[in-house]
Amino acid sequence: MATTGKLSSRLDDADRLGGAFAKGTVGQATTHTAADAAVSSDDEAPAPQTLRDAVKADGKSKARSRKDKQAAGAEDDRIAREIQQRAAKYQRGNESGEAKPKKVRSKKAQAKLEHAQKRRDEAVQEAARSEALLTETSGYLEAEGMERTYKFTQKQLAEHLDISSAAKIFDLQLGDFGPYALDYSSNGRHLLIGGRKGHLATMDWRNGRLGCELHVRETVRDVCWLHNQSLFAVAQKKHAYIYDHTGAEVHCLQKHVEPTALGFLPFHFLLASTGMTGRLVYQDVTEGRVIGEHRAGYGPSSVLRVNPHNAVVHVGHGNGMVTLWAPQQSLPLAKLLCHKGPVQAMAIDRSGTYMATSGLDGRVKVWDVRNFKPLHEYSTMRPAHTLDISQRGLLAAGWGPNVTVWKDALATHTATPYMRRQLPGTTASAVRFVPYDDVLGYGHSSGISSIVIPGSGEPNFDAFVANPYQTTKQRQETEVKMLLDKLAPDTIQLDPNFIGRLDPRTQVQRQHSVLTDERAKYAQNKADGKYLDDNVKNKMKGRNSAAKRYNRKRQNNVMDLKKLHEMERLEREIRESERKRRKVPEEESGALGRFFAEKNNESR
Repeated sequence: MATTGKLSSRLDDADRLGGAFAKGTVGQATTHTAADAAVSSDDEAPAPQTLRDAVKADGKSKARSRKDKQAAGAEDDRIAREIQQRAAKYQRGNESGEAKPKKVRSKKAQAKLEHAQKRRDEAVQEAARSEALLTETSGYLEAEGMERTYKFTQKQLAEHLDISSAAKIFDLQLGDFGPYALDYSSNGRHLLIGGRKGHLATMDWRNGRLGCELHVRETVRDVCWLHNQSLFAVAQKKHAYIYDHTGAEVHCLQKHVEPTALGFLPFHFLLASTGMTGRLVYQDVTEGRVIGEHRAGYGPSSVLRVNPHNAVVHVGHGNGMVTLWAPQQSLPLAKLLCHKGPVQAMAIDRSGTYMATSGLDGRVKVWDVRNFKPLHEYSTMRPAHTLDISQRGLLAAGWGPNVTVWKDALATHTATPYMRRQLPGTTASAVRFVPYDDVLGYGHSSGISSIVIPGSGEPNFDAFVANPYQTTKQRQETEVKMLLDKLAPDTIQLDPNFIGRLDPRTQVQRQHSVLTDERAKYAQNKADGKYLDDNVKNKMKGRNSAAKRYNRKRQNNVMDLKKLHEMERLEREIRESERKRRKVPEEESGALGRFFAEKNNESR
């Protein structure tokens, strides 16, 4: 009876709610119908009965059209202002350092500059207009009151995420072959892992589909994807190897001796490595030839990162130095003393503006690459062995069993971290943010882990640059286009915008500037005392000087055709002079004198 009473009361409540909803719906419908009737009555005005009424109606329609035009013009102006504001952040290059078309004398060069400027302006406008189609926005964790975002655990986040996002939080226990290094493809869809004891595997980590798995039975120090997920490089014990997507060995790069770190330049198709020999080797993966091989002179190094903005390779050394390299230059482009001890890890943001380094001193420093100056630093309980920067500027550091993430940590100093993750009993070996996704993957001594970091990935992707949903046909077409657009190695410089610029100065002005610089340098050296007589060495002059003796010894050991002809000529002159000095007997001067001459020659 009690159950029947409860069910009847619930049914009565549902009837009352249904009646109220019905009344509200009817009321809304009635109101909507009245509004439609009012609009239709305004649109369907009665026809004018007289000429005066027709003139009035015409005036009203003209005024209405004038107001509509004014409103449309105001809307167009507002849209134009918004586009101009958005276009400011898409400007590229230093406009002040480029030659203006009006200052160039050659009409052909002037036309080229005007065409390039026009194309650049059109690209900026198109990028600003297309921003209106980017509907996705990035979001971050927001704490309320006394809460702190770094206290939120992944278990608490998973309760408030959708099913697909919650599935991105996982731990793979692979303790037999760790610690693990990992790398994500450029579109963030494929994952490459490599265990220190020789275990290699590729997978589509979002769908949980395994690509290939093999064991090389050799030490693996680093792994790296090449231009796409069809090829990957592995830094093994003695050399670097390239494998395809099926796990078959494609190449053995014997020039990369005992590599410890790998980096790939996607626009130049160059594979860079550094290792126990202390050499930095560049190799073209399309042609197979070695482009450059440099030795810094600072001993073995195990830290290498590629600047995605200008393709300059940053190498960390054991004395705290960080050197910047280009393949076509034998000397480093720049040198920075970052730490008092060995450099442990390094990371560079995608704009190429900021660089983060960590050393054995327990400091994580942020540097401005434009002027090579330190901005601020963070401290960790233990030295951070791995660093990475996300597409949205989040900095992640792995130290011991902990992974710490800082938000807005590059341009400004952050007092507290954004998020933390601790996995007891493990040691973090590599951290990497997933492109175009709010996920951080990191390898440790017990396997691979993946956690969600809200706001770390770029929410809108460009399908012509990196498409996470590309098909096999699209991948093949993209590969062909990348090969056609391949850049030469000599285009790698600190300032990538120097290509295509013209020097507006004339030849006389350039010569005058060079002469002025030389005079200033001479005056500075003279003021410093480099040209005093006391500093000049007392060199010997004459036949017994060091230079003369060296040249004589060198000439004695060198026999060329010119010297042989000269020696034969001297011998002929000596014989001729001796024959003239010798007195000829009378019997030799007669008709039979030629026989005596032949006899004398035979006797000699």
